[in-house]
Amino acid sequence: MTLEPFRGRSLITWLDYEAPEIRVLLDLSKQVKEESRAAARGTAAMRPQRFAGKTIALLFEKRSTRTRCAFETAFGEEGGHPVFLSTQDIQLGAKESIEDTARVLGRMFSAIQFRGFKQSTVETLARYSGVPVFNGLTDSYHPTQALADIMTLEESFGDSRGKRICFVGDGRNNVARSLMVICAKLGVNFTVICPPSLAPDPALLALCLPLARAAGAALEVTPDLAAVAGAEALYTDVWVSMGEEALREERVALLRAYQVNEALMERTGRADSIFLHCLPAVKGEEVSAAVIDGPRSRAWDEAENRKHTIKAIMLAAINGEA
Repeated sequence: MTLEPFRGRSLITWLDYEAPEIRVLLDLSKQVKEESRAAARGTAAMRPQRFAGKTIALLFEKRSTRTRCAFETAFGEEGGHPVFLSTQDIQLGAKESIEDTARVLGRMFSAIQFRGFKQSTVETLARYSGVPVFNGLTDSYHPTQALADIMTLEESFGDSRGKRICFVGDGRNNVARSLMVICAKLGVNFTVICPPSLAPDPALLALCLPLARAAGAALEVTPDLAAVAGAEALYTDVWVSMGEEALREERVALLRAYQVNEALMERTGRADSIFLHCLPAVKGEEVSAAVIDGPRSRAWDEAENRKHTIKAIMLAAINGEA
């Protein structure tokens, strides 16, 4: 598969990619997942070593399980060398400006991943490093998660176009924002069900509405839980994001009625509707244990798919071939 148009490109937000490009990355994600399965079965002669001689800097301001493990294993098993760097390891924005850190890392690494707080940080890294930069999560966007979400939806329902995801909970968070963008681009119907005070950013909504209309999809924000009717997937995330711990009591009280539980899953009216969660989950808050640990949950497939989608994104940007 030729991926030359992707070579050298950063992934900061899906707003920078067109629908056919996202589709190529989804198809590549499925290819590398099958390669991984073949290697595990022993039916492949050997794992490809497409990152041999390549290095990636993994910059982390925030703790991580899935993002760190996905980047490290995806890069390492292809023969590359990932280097983990926390804020205790380097002078990211402390004694050294982000611009200068980007210039230095860009001369030593084939690519950079950033997981942290400000969207402006990952944008600055991309602007000054001269190498592909991947957004592993900021307070604004979580694009690698959204690609894994769509891949997981398609594993259950085929082509995602025309399907519907309902995000239930805090409509302002980075996962809801990224899903809104990718669904609008791909023609996936997307509904945010949340209290009015936690509604998505109006500016982002205004940007995504015409994209959704052009792709033939509906984009809706409502406080009404009845809107889950007919949805293929219900999605939620933690009620208290990193950095908002002081708001826990207030946030739990506000969102208690928005828990995804068996009763809400039944309100979809579909026996085949699935549950999605980016993890980690607080069982008993945003989701009941019966749902996330039950037969409708695809949270664990979704977690695995972080690795395959991240590998696809890196293959496209670093190698330009697969």
